[in-house]
Amino acid sequence: MLFFRRIFLLLLLGFNLNSCGTYFNQPIQQQNARIGELTPKSTVLQEFPLPIEPVVVGVYNFKDQTGQYKSVENGSTFSTAVSQGATTMLVKALEDSKWFTPIERENLGNLLNERNIIRTTREEYRKNNNPNEPNLPPLLYAGVLLEGGIISYDSNIVTGGLGARYFGVGGSTQYREDRITVYLRAVSTSNGKILKTVYVSKTILSQAVNASLFRYVNFQRLLEVETGFTKNEPVQLAMKDAIEKSVEALIIEGIEDKLWSTKDGEQTNKALIEVYQKEKKLEEATLLYDREQTPKDFQNVFSAMGSAPLLNGDYSKKRLGLSYGLGYSRKITSNLDLSLKANHLTLEGGNTYSKDFVEASLNADIFILPYEKFTPYVYGGVGYLFDLDERQNAIRKINPVFKLQVGAGLLFLVSSRVGIKAFAENNFTFSDELDLAVNGKRDDFYYNFGIGLNYYFGRSSTVKILDTGTKTLE
Repeated sequence: MLFFRRIFLLLLLGFNLNSCGTYFNQPIQQQNARIGELTPKSTVLQEFPLPIEPVVVGVYNFKDQTGQYKSVENGSTFSTAVSQGATTMLVKALEDSKWFTPIERENLGNLLNERNIIRTTREEYRKNNNPNEPNLPPLLYAGVLLEGGIISYDSNIVTGGLGARYFGVGGSTQYREDRITVYLRAVSTSNGKILKTVYVSKTILSQAVNASLFRYVNFQRLLEVETGFTKNEPVQLAMKDAIEKSVEALIIEGIEDKLWSTKDGEQTNKALIEVYQKEKKLEEATLLYDREQTPKDFQNVFSAMGSAPLLNGDYSKKRLGLSYGLGYSRKITSNLDLSLKANHLTLEGGNTYSKDFVEASLNADIFILPYEKFTPYVYGGVGYLFDLDERQNAIRKINPVFKLQVGAGLLFLVSSRVGIKAFAENNFTFSDELDLAVNGKRDDFYYNFGIGLNYYFGRSSTVKILDTGTKTLE
């Protein structure tokens, strides 16, 4: 029973430490109204360098274009998946940035009606009391219109979880990820030209964690314990974050295209653009599920390997041997390499059998995820085993043995030039004399388990180095 209690306590401690902010701040009473929360981009906009002069912009309608309703497990709902107040959020982000002077356009009819009331009232006052009453000042007009909206809300793009239970003690976690996408474009009111368009996406995470204990602690005494929490990222905050990020991107890309400039001048402009371009290249190289893509920049690979072969022959006793060697690979396509390998191989078996070979092989390596830092791969090919043992009187010399090999492995890129790999392979020799004992109908074969170090050289001609120091494929 003590063992199960320890497991339960470890489960509790694990998820409490991981999400203690949520678990130890559970709401137990009503809360007063509070000022709205800031997102990470709210602070960025508020601290942004000031412009030479704010741009007067109008936002007529920045709306939800998804037409999507909130998903529920049972039945239907008429609640929309995202807030319908995107225009208000955008105006607030523009105001916080201090780069724009937003003017009222969403409810322009209300504004014009009120101005007509003011104008009529002043006309009456001017006629009866003060003929010098000034006219109503004209409305500001926008040099730039901001258009766009929320164009996508994708539910359950990733779902999953993990759980375990043993003798009534268990825990589990579940998660779900949604995704919201925002487009924002700036349009010149003088000629209708679209000056710039930016695109931003934001994921929305929902997570549930629980742990439970269900045990009989004594005769007719049952102990049940359950605890857990569910945490849902507010859609409104995710939407606000995406809109604020789109405003930041619009400002910097406008600086890059010389539509506007910071008050501090060219040096600050260049620093903002450089940081933004690095972030943009990284984001463009990252797939939907936050997997960074790393192009294979080099054509050639030099490898050093060490492994432990296990002979499966006619001896009942199996022993691990030792192997080490070098290899060379040449990139053929993005996910296919041809490789040559030469190993010194010591096979062992039984109580006394030990024999040295040189292994030479040619393989085709297929990488499952060629543009990622961590990728599984499979390979196969042909080769020969050459006997190195010169003790002719003690051990019979074996002729070169033809073989086939297939294997699988994992490759992790430490940097653009260095990789670490682990692999396991099966070698079919088509000979029953490898262990100097002929018995039965099955040919001898051996497994090989090892690790290796890759060094990449000879830059690919399809890779272009940009001025910013980042890389892209031509």
